[in-house]
Amino acid sequence: MAISKELLEILACPKCKGNIRLNETGDGLICDKCRLLYEIKDDIPIMLIDEAKPLA
Repeated sequence: MAISKELLEILACPKCKGNIRLNETGDGLICDKCRLLYEIKDDIPIMLIDEAKPLA
């Protein structure tokens, strides 16, 4: 089960409260403003700033 469109519409970056988008592979959420990737594990987005991975 992938993340629903409705959930994507209400999720926001926990750091800047900005918009996030699904990455190309569908296993993470990207905040372009903060340049962070929030991983999705077992269909659950891990929306913790400390767990986010910086984008190169």
